[in-house]
Amino acid sequence: MVSLDEEEWILSHAYIPEHIVSLMRLISKGEPFLIEDHLVIVKNKLIIFIGYPLDQSFSVENCENILRRVIERFKAESIRFIGPEIPEFLLKASIERQSDKYYLLDLDQVKIKTSLLRLAQKMALEFSFEITNSYTKEHQALNSELFKRDLLTTRVKDLYKSMPDYVSHSKTTYILNVRNKQGKLSAYYILEVGAKKFNTYLLGVHSKRNYIPHASDFLFYKMIELTEKQGKKKIHLGLGVNEGIRRFKEKWGGIPFLNYEYCECYLGRDKPLSLIKEIEGRL
Repeated sequence: MVSLDEEEWILSHAYIPEHIVSLMRLISKGEPFLIEDHLVIVKNKLIIFIGYPLDQSFSVENCENILRRVIERFKAESIRFIGPEIPEFLLKASIERQSDKYYLLDLDQVKIKTSLLRLAQKMALEFSFEITNSYTKEHQALNSELFKRDLLTTRVKDLYKSMPDYVSHSKTTYILNVRNKQGKLSAYYILEVGAKKFNTYLLGVHSKRNYIPHASDFLFYKMIELTEKQGKKKIHLGLGVNEGIRRFKEKWGGIPFLNYEYCECYLGRDKPLSLIKEIEGRL
């Protein structure tokens, strides 16, 4: 397991959301380990291997060597791997693959468009904004709207459904809410601030029933504002996911900065476990 000193060291060297120990522990319900500059989550015979070394010196050969030792040590039957490149032996046993890019907003390197700033500042005068750490029935109602409105994968739905438990146990999570003029919740963002050098946008939802135009833009602005108040200059925006999400992130200055490769495979003798990628497909 990861000691408190190790967790502090990991958070100081983290550069992707999956390096945040508390996030991975709470979402996966597994036990984290630090093994040769790699964070590994173990849950029974399942291993979640974070193939981004904390010293940032990735090589697929070294990654494969460490992963093979981890598999042997924990007698793993199922693997979920993320990294810049997937070791060849995992590809042969793969039952699911995904390729994407991580997006990052570097506030030292980007100038936010004046039109976006004016829009957000105007909305601040018209609508109610709040920061909380309470995940309520209002948030779940917006989730229900989203589930009925959009065709989401099971793993994305499971991520949203995991938020009440995650937020209630996390000490490094903020919920950013915006309410319409009737006081109804119109949209929310969840922001994870556990990493030392960046904040992480986890997910967000807007309501059609309690609709406010540009509510997501307003919350994005407030996310930047909060990050700057904490003395940080980077916001991890997660994965590109699709063209619409990529355009939104790029509109605010987000850029692709790191390759993301996901592989799920089964190494055991029995039928494959039903594995849920709780933290994928949103950022």
